Amino acid sequence: QVQLVESGGGLVQAGASLRLSCEIRQRVPTVRPMAWFRQATGKEREFVGVITWSGEHVYYAESLKESLKGRFNISRDNAANMVFLQMDDLKPEDTGVYYCAAARKVSSEARGYEWWGQGTQVTVSS
Repeated sequence: QVQLVESGGGLVQAGASLRLSCEIRQRVPTVRPMAWFRQATGKEREFVGVITWSGEHVYYAESLKESLKGRFNISRDNAANMVFLQMDDLKPEDTGVYYCAAARKVSSEARGYEWWGQGTQVTVSS
């Protein structure tokens, strides 16, 4: 069983940066891609991006392409069993609960991910 534990959320002002971390506990070898999703209050969970096992490929949500504009960066450190989401120039619309998720293959849909963390709250004030 894979356990994912997010950390790094908080309350920040617009323009600030946050780095979210996801610790992968009890890693299963077949679990490879790691993704970040977010969910604002009253809205559906939204795909942010996914990173392959090697870290060579990172795919971001097409729907957020304009919104993110390079502000977000996903990376991973397999030796430390960690995945990161670096968020710069944060905006109020980035507010939500951020989840990391693990899957057996790359997907942009929540249903493609078998394991989820508990989420970490990010609040950006204007």
